[in-house]
Amino acid sequence: MSGRPEQALAADMTPEDPEETQPLLGRPGGSAPRGRRVFLAAFAAALGPLSFGFALGYSSPAIPSLQRAGPPAPRLDAAAASWFGAIVTLGAAAGGVLGGWLVDRAGRKLSLLLCTVPFVAGFAIITAAQDVWMLLGGRLLTGLACGIASLVAPVYISEIAYPAVRGLLGSCVQLMVVTGILLAYLAGWVLEWRWLAVLGCVPPSFMLLLMCCMPETPRFLLTQHKRQEAMAALQFLWGSEQGWEEPPVRAEHQDFHLAQLRNPGIYKPFAIGILLMAFQQLSGINAVMFYAETIFEEAKFKESSLASVIVGIIQVLFTAVAALVMDRAGRRLLLALSGVIMVFSTSAFGAYFKLTQGPPSNSSHMDLLAPVSLEPAEASVGLAWLAVGSVCLFIIGGAQALRCLLARICLLHPQCPFHFVLCS
Repeated sequence: MSGRPEQALAADMTPEDPEETQPLLGRPGGSAPRGRRVFLAAFAAALGPLSFGFALGYSSPAIPSLQRAGPPAPRLDAAAASWFGAIVTLGAAAGGVLGGWLVDRAGRKLSLLLCTVPFVAGFAIITAAQDVWMLLGGRLLTGLACGIASLVAPVYISEIAYPAVRGLLGSCVQLMVVTGILLAYLAGWVLEWRWLAVLGCVPPSFMLLLMCCMPETPRFLLTQHKRQEAMAALQFLWGSEQGWEEPPVRAEHQDFHLAQLRNPGIYKPFAIGILLMAFQQLSGINAVMFYAETIFEEAKFKESSLASVIVGIIQVLFTAVAALVMDRAGRRLLLALSGVIMVFSTSAFGAYFKLTQGPPSNSSHMDLLAPVSLEPAEASVGLAWLAVGSVCLFIIGGAQALRCLLARICLLHPQCPFHFVLCS
């Protein structure tokens, strides 16, 4: 299990002044660092979340393409298509556990380098797939890489960034995820599933090349008692290490015991964080991302690929908006507003499917739905944009909810042993 977050550790490590919360490697005074290589290193690490988003969004355009595929290419039926979209989450669950183990033992940089292997291998297997099992195996591998990248990349970025830009760079992680989803939708508009998988190998390969030139985080090097390497990394990233006061480094790990859950300061934020994340997942946001194009095809929207691209653009824009307005409007208000938007949008989308469905087999309901079922084609065309608008509203609410949810969890209780895992 990972240790406490950086700010909590920094507060403990700052000598004698309890009110001052400096980061592990922070300037006690003077001007802010001006090194620009920190942005290059953050971009290299952010290619992990970009690859993560691409893997999530890949199934949306790939499933319709695979369902239309003819021999000798593998073809997905309804059951296989469901597994193809969902199995990535099983891999991500395993990847999250593996990433938590790797990040403190192999280091932040090496963990990011290692996660490129299942990314590239997974998409390569999908590209060469001759049957459904190869497709599912490739998706499982990309899911494993997603779990590692989603945990390690935010850690790396937060530990290399100086305080003045830490919030900005940290906000880029979620933005890169939704950008990766949009990239998959855009590419899927013009590419069939094999070439789309080839494109999926590009971001992690680029990350591998860039990360080989980037240093390990100074904080991790200090925890390994490698002070000279930490100062060299600091020089590379920030441009100078003059004016540093190295605080005493405590143990990175803290053992967790079930008895700690008796402490209200531990179990309350833990329960709130778990419930918030559970409700966010149960809202169906991932299902919409995985099957966006299929959903629009089922909704009888002629340009399902275009509709998916619109959804992706909306998600990117409002993820950025949520990051900008979150501190002004407050997390609680935005979470409540997001919930209302998501309830309204899913209700409208359900009403759309009800209005455009064929006549039911039960004759007792025939008269009630007769006006709609007499002209199903016209009704479907007239209400097609209701489907797109409903999903767009749902994505707007989901983007705001996820951004605020993560920020709210990070403020619940910094000493909760699960705090870092929840925030990652």
